[in-house]
Amino acid sequence: MSDRIHNFNAGPAALPLPVLEEIRDSFINFKGSGMSITEVSHRSKWFDDVINDAIDRTKRLLKLDDQYHVLFLQGGASMQFCMAPLNFLSDGRSADYINTGTWSTKAIKEAQIQNKPIKVVASSEDKNYCYIPKDISFNADAAYVHLTSNNTIKGTQFESLPDTGKIPMVIDMSSDIVSRPLDMSNIGMLYAGAQKNIGPAGVCMVIIRQDLLDLVPDHIPTMLSYATFANKNSMFNTPPCFAIYTIQLVMKWLEETIGGLEKMDEKNREKANLLYNFIDDSSFYRATADKGSRSLMNVTFRLPNEDLEAAFVAKAIESGMGGLKGHRSVGGCRASIYNATGINAINDLLSFMKLFEEKSG
Repeated sequence: MSDRIHNFNAGPAALPLPVLEEIRDSFINFKGSGMSITEVSHRSKWFDDVINDAIDRTKRLLKLDDQYHVLFLQGGASMQFCMAPLNFLSDGRSADYINTGTWSTKAIKEAQIQNKPIKVVASSEDKNYCYIPKDISFNADAAYVHLTSNNTIKGTQFESLPDTGKIPMVIDMSSDIVSRPLDMSNIGMLYAGAQKNIGPAGVCMVIIRQDLLDLVPDHIPTMLSYATFANKNSMFNTPPCFAIYTIQLVMKWLEETIGGLEKMDEKNREKANLLYNFIDDSSFYRATADKGSRSLMNVTFRLPNEDLEAAFVAKAIESGMGGLKGHRSVGGCRASIYNATGINAINDLLSFMKLFEEKSG
C-alpha cells in the first residue's frame, strides 16, 4: 500500500486499513449474494444481518443495556441540532446548552430558530473557545443538557463529562465517539456523524435512551421524529446501506482487532501525548488549546507566521501527509488523529515537523 498517504483530515477522515481491505474484497459479491453491498435490498436478510450486527457491536463496546436504541439517520449531526429540541422540548420545556465552539453555536441557533426556550449556561467564547468551561450550574427544570464532547475546529475536548445531576445529557459526539470508554449512566442521547471516527459520510449514528424517546410528541413531521426510526429499526425508508455496512466493519475492528475501548483509549492517549509533548517542547510550534482542555482527536497548532504554515502544509503533502491545514475559519494547522490513525503516522509526522523546523530556523 505504498501509494497511500498518512491521512490527517478532520472528516471525511481515515478509516482502518483492514476495514477498507474487507470492503474491497467483498464489494463486488457481498456474502455470496452475487451483488455488491450497494445493490442488495435493505429488506434482505443480508442487510438485516449487517445492521443488526452493527447495533449489537455498538452496544457491546459502549456497554448499553436494552433501554438504549441505536439508530442510523441521514442528515448528519447538523440534522440533530434541530431534531433534538423538536423532539424533546414540547409543552414549553427548556434545555441548557454549553457553548464550546462552532458546532455548539450551530446547535444553539437551530433551537432558537424554533423558538425553543433554551439557556446557554456556560461558554468559552470569551477566550475564543480555547478551553472547556468548568464548575457549571445547571437549571433543575431543564429537560436536557446539550454539549459537544470534542471540538474539531478549536481542538478542545471534555476530559470528563460534567455532573448534571438528574438532568440527562444530549451530546454531539461526532468526532470522539468510541475513542474511549464512556459512562452512559446520565446520557439520554448521543449522536455522531460517521465521517470523523466510525465510517464514511452519509449516516449519523444516534443512541437514544427510552425515557427520552418517550418525550417525543406525535405531532411533529414523521421524518423528524426519533420514534419513527426507533420503531422501524432505522428502516422506515431506505437507509444509507453502504455507510452502515462500513460502520459495522469499524465496530468489528474495534472489538476484535483493537480489543475494546479501553485499548483504543490507550492508543489514542499515546498518540496525542507524543504530539503535544513535542509541540510544548518547541519554540517553533504552539498549541492553541489550553492544557486540561486539549483534544485527543484534533491537535491544533500554529507556526510563527502564516507563510510558514502554508509552506508546512504544502511540504507535508509532498512528504505523504495530507489534511494538516487548519479549518478555514481559524487558520493554522491541525492533525486529526482519530482511531484509525496509527502510531506510525504520528512518528512520521514528528520526524517531518522536526525537519521542517530545522530547515526553517
